[in-house]
Amino acid sequence: MAQPKQLKKLTRDRMERTGESYTTARKAILDGRPERPSARPAPAGTPGRAGGPAAGPGRPAADPDELPEYPAPAEVTQYDAGLWHRVLTQAGVVHPLTGQPLSEALLAGLAGGIGFMVFVFDEESSTAATVVTRAHPEPYTANLLTRSGATVREQRTGSARLAAQYLDAGLDTGRAVVVRVSRVLLPWVDAGIADGDEPVDVAVLGEHDEGELIIDDGSGELQLIDPESLAAARSRPKALKNWQAWIPSTGGPDADALKKNILEAITETTGRLLGTRELHDMPEHFAANVGIAGLRTWAGQLRDTTSSQGWTRLLAGQGRLTYALDTVVGFLTDGRYGGPGGLRGLYADFLDEAAELPGLERLGAASPGYRELAGQWDELAEMIDPEIEPEARSAHFAALADRVEPLAEAEEKAARRLVEVLATLGA
Repeated sequence: MAQPKQLKKLTRDRMERTGESYTTARKAILDGRPERPSARPAPAGTPGRAGGPAAGPGRPAADPDELPEYPAPAEVTQYDAGLWHRVLTQAGVVHPLTGQPLSEALLAGLAGGIGFMVFVFDEESSTAATVVTRAHPEPYTANLLTRSGATVREQRTGSARLAAQYLDAGLDTGRAVVVRVSRVLLPWVDAGIADGDEPVDVAVLGEHDEGELIIDDGSGELQLIDPESLAAARSRPKALKNWQAWIPSTGGPDADALKKNILEAITETTGRLLGTRELHDMPEHFAANVGIAGLRTWAGQLRDTTSSQGWTRLLAGQGRLTYALDTVVGFLTDGRYGGPGGLRGLYADFLDEAAELPGLERLGAASPGYRELAGQWDELAEMIDPEIEPEARSAHFAALADRVEPLAEAEEKAARRLVEVLATLGA
């Protein structure tokens, strides 16, 4: 297939304009598909949209003037932390000391922050590579909600009828309701290589005057969807049983609870990176693929030119090679499981914000290491070339390994420095 010059730059430019993932945008360019807005973007003036009225979402509560405006979706670093930042802000949940909304960085850190995992799925027709740089495999959103200190009402039901009633009940209070859906069933989504039929959280803000529901899907533009299509997207992941969550009150964390939860989250993060914690819901033999050990495993796979586990043999054909590297770039650049700087810059922001709490000031000493790591992660992501020719793959993988090996060393140094700081805090 003939490929345009500067395909990576064209892809990233399209991502910024359309909100598509890297793999979706790249495939669209190669297929010659025009850019298109989502199926039904919410019209200007819709509650919560930038430039719209400050009236709260869709259905008003008894006194809508008392509700904060739902923040317009904006470019965020981590999808789930950004979504819940907006939902908690709309509900009026604030930091116990500053009185300001709980930031995306703070929520991302409470969720578990950063991590690493690499897995290769070699199938008959393709090979996909998963590279995750956020906390994993701990339950990211569940940890975020528990440690935020907010009052959260979660509901599940196998009944589509009851699910619709629960959604209506939450919206009737004037609060956004987060639901978990099959991403590929959202009508405005063009699924790409790394966009499997996986669940994703979206916020339902209320009803539009035509009976459609207003959705914040994190793309930067609010969407409209009919109730039937949303019900279908919610029911597709049957194990989730139409999960939803919303914030019924403005109650947030007190300072002592927030400090305790921050230290618990950091302990979990460093333990996972250094391999001193048991894996959550994963067999122990997967530990070699997780944390700093996982980075070293990946470097070894990149250098291996002879065994069946080495990437040179795994990705011998052009189709497998392009597909696998596309998925890697997609995971590293998309905001769900990775993001700019491998989310390390966001984690540095979290440490600096946590250090503003009385008694946690020393955490700020650990943030510079993670700011430096962010640059290394960006350099690595930029190096990966899905258009590399098969005969050049071994050299390309060796060059990537030359980046990954010192990255693993720097990650270990930063994590051990953070453990030392925790020890001085008695954590």
